Amino acid sequence: MIPITLPQRLILIRHGETEWNREGRLQGAQDIPLNALGRTQAAEAAERLKALAPDFAAFDYIASPMERARETMDILRGQLQLEPGAYRIDERLRELTFGDWEGFTWREIRKSEREQAQMRERDKWGFVPPGGESYRMLAERIRPVLKELRRETVIVSHGGIARAVLALVGAVSPQKAALVDIWQGKILVVSGNQADWL
Repeated sequence: MIPITLPQRLILIRHGETEWNREGRLQGAQDIPLNALGRTQAAEAAERLKALAPDFAAFDYIASPMERARETMDILRGQLQLEPGAYRIDERLRELTFGDWEGFTWREIRKSEREQAQMRERDKWGFVPPGGESYRMLAERIRPVLKELRRETVIVSHGGIARAVLALVGAVSPQKAALVDIWQGKILVVSGNQADWL
């Protein structure tokens, strides 16, 4: 994979926690709202952004169309006293789809779909869950989004999106990207082929 060179700094924020996150359930395409902790995490992300970039008002803001990402963006912008709703939605930033596995925990998947779960463990980047998509497929879906960025941008989306971005910019290998923990309430700053948590 030839790394994409971003022209400006990209700030990635994963949506705050949902009840399904707390329970360890695969959300994927399911539209689950934030819980109370998730709303707190969204406000904390705003404070981190304010400390990192005092000129945050000049950034472009883009969110996944999913409720948990839009709610996080709305809280973030409210904390920053930015105009509500004055951000773009990009359908390509929706979460990795887990297909038939959505709603289940990994423990349940390993028990009921043992062979498939083992195949995924061997190749998390390339494995396609039944009715779902792989990280490789997700990366190709969002590659054009990154190529279209023209100024410093805040993207509020999902763990899978952040992993794909890390691979696409060459911060880590695709195989390692699929294993990276993506924290809620923190911000991931991508500059060149470097990525740092704040």
